[in-house]
Amino acid sequence: MLKQRVITAVVMLLVLLPALFAPMAWPFALLMLAMAGAAAWEWGRLNGASSATAVGMGVVTAAACGVALWAGWVHVGPSVAWWLAFVVWVLGGALALKVGVGSWPNLPRVARWLIGMAAIWTAWLALSSAKAAGINFLLSIFCLVWVADIAAYFGGKTFGRRKLAPAISPGKSWEGVWSGMVGVQALAWAWIWADQHWQLPSLDSASLFTVLLERLGAPGLVLALVFLSAMSVVGDLVESLVKRSAGAKDSSNLLPGHGGVLDRVDALLPVFPIAMALSTLGNF
Repeated sequence: MLKQRVITAVVMLLVLLPALFAPMAWPFALLMLAMAGAAAWEWGRLNGASSATAVGMGVVTAAACGVALWAGWVHVGPSVAWWLAFVVWVLGGALALKVGVGSWPNLPRVARWLIGMAAIWTAWLALSSAKAAGINFLLSIFCLVWVADIAAYFGGKTFGRRKLAPAISPGKSWEGVWSGMVGVQALAWAWIWADQHWQLPSLDSASLFTVLLERLGAPGLVLALVFLSAMSVVGDLVESLVKRSAGAKDSSNLLPGHGGVLDRVDALLPVFPIAMALSTLGNF
């Protein structure tokens, strides 16, 4: 299993890195478009869609991403999309976690399909727009999610006592969540120091952390990071809820040793559009 995970990870990096460091935005956008289509296909399968319908959902989602790419929204992503995603993820995510695993299937299947496709499309647009803003900006958001997850894992293993959502994800604890938040705070201030002393913005762009510090000040940055860390947990829990409702361990087997695309991007789905929304605050 470990060998399979490593091989898959290496292959993914070999595909991702050239697109990530390409001077133009479209190679990364196209790669993410393919992943969005795969994620929508997985979402359909987890939510009672037939094989043909699930494929259709993937095609429609990828096509919607392609239309946005053709329209130039990657370079000037509509801020209304970020704020709409902000509201939907906060209110909808809280409601989904409150009603629990048993109530999710009571929502009409078509409604569940559309919710997932909309979330995936908005996350794709936010990812692509972040890449257009600059690699430093994009990577800072990726690393925020990764560090929140890693710090939460080790913090939960070491200090975990109180379960966060035992019916949805038995392994998660409140101590893990707090550890993730502490890890993100440390990452952000270290990255800001690097932005200032290594002059990273002059090479490419400012990081999300520097942008938020400039627009919200230090107290606002701290609160924004706590919120983004919490939303990464919400994204993870929502996908876990859907999988448990479907009786599935992984979203698919597309990534051998890693599960499916949704298993790898669940925490990114709310964080990217919300990060983009917060980064526009100074523009109002």
